[in-house]
Amino acid sequence: MTFGDLFKKWKLESINLTVGFASIEFAPTEDDQVAAWDMYVELVTRTTTQPLQPETGDEKKALESVYSLFETTRNILKEKGRKADQFTKIAIIVLNQIVRPFTAKWHKKELDGAFNDLDECRRFREDLKKIQKELRAYTGLLASIADVENLTEISQDRSLDCPFST
Repeated sequence: MTFGDLFKKWKLESINLTVGFASIEFAPTEDDQVAAWDMYVELVTRTTTQPLQPETGDEKKALESVYSLFETTRNILKEKGRKADQFTKIAIIVLNQIVRPFTAKWHKKELDGAFNDLDECRRFREDLKKIQKELRAYTGLLASIADVENLTEISQDRSLDCPFST
């Protein structure tokens, strides 16, 4: 499998890969699997992949959660770094092509007081839903690399008749 095939499989359509990079063989190591697991845990437990219901949550905190992916990813890269080069290539692309445009746009708007405007809050939540869709795909890709069950979608389904639900 190539990197291009991997991104296609997980429906990360917004990712732009150079022809050369897209054709490179994807061959994760054990260190890639551990790094993917670490990132998967971070993503699956945050607003980055979980619904923010209209009557709950806070836009600024949601933006901070998405922004924190930079520090989280950097820490994983520093820890695993060169030993997890397949993960590194994927993580950097996702940060720069999916996360950065969202955080750059909304950080500026937040500084200008956007979250004091209900229409802007609504637009933020619409944009958040779009990036969440892409980050859920990324989370699925990471689960695949880590060789674990992808719980991203199941953790969102509140309609399941679960004895633990309230």
